[in-house]
Amino acid sequence: MAKIISLTLFLILASAAVAQKQEKLALELWISEAEAVLAGTDSYSTIFHKQEQLDEVLSEEETIYLKFKKPFKVYMKWIKAPYKGRELLYAEGWNNNRLKVHEGGILGIVNVNLDPKSARVMKGTRHPITDTGLENLVRVIGKDLRKGLKAGNVGVIDHGEETVYEHKTRKFEGIFPKDKTKGYYCYRAVINLDIEKKVPLRVMIYDWGDNLIENYGYEGLKLDAGLTDADFDPKNPAYRF
Repeated sequence: MAKIISLTLFLILASAAVAQKQEKLALELWISEAEAVLAGTDSYSTIFHKQEQLDEVLSEEETIYLKFKKPFKVYMKWIKAPYKGRELLYAEGWNNNRLKVHEGGILGIVNVNLDPKSARVMKGTRHPITDTGLENLVRVIGKDLRKGLKAGNVGVIDHGEETVYEHKTRKFEGIFPKDKTKGYYCYRAVINLDIEKKVPLRVMIYDWGDNLIENYGYEGLKLDAGLTDADFDPKNPAYRF
């Protein structure tokens, strides 16, 4: 009887190990596909949902109409409170590499040009505008995932299918060492990858205290959106610059 129990436990553990290996390989494959799709994408538009922990407090969600084009160009318009009406424009090499931004409402008559890494700008965000974009997000996730797989200290859970923004996604969770000195970006990352587009539609990042610190969503994502220089021109009549 003892031998039967031991054999059963061995088979269970072996099966679990095989399943974990398959989940890790599946996530690595999805990330590789996302990298390939985004490398071949010239531009995209989306409703960007952003929520970050600032000064140990999780901020109110921001809802932003976002346009992105290569080489690095970004247009943002906040379409809901708390910053409804704010517009931001940034393009590498333009405007002395400064942001052009104005607030909503009556404050919208004043445009200001700011260093993207200045204290004034960084006060309300965890990342500079130069980190914007799905490609950068996938790069960070992919780097840590491959590092963890090579070191054998990352766990992966495949949570199966989940609908996000009316799209079918595959939900994965990556769990990294709970020791920030190991050099990983976070403790946990929960990623919803669009089954059709092969790119993330939602990413939730947790710190080493297992607190949510970053929550990003990409609603109505349009890849290869056909954006032109006019979409990043402050003289565009649809903008208020």
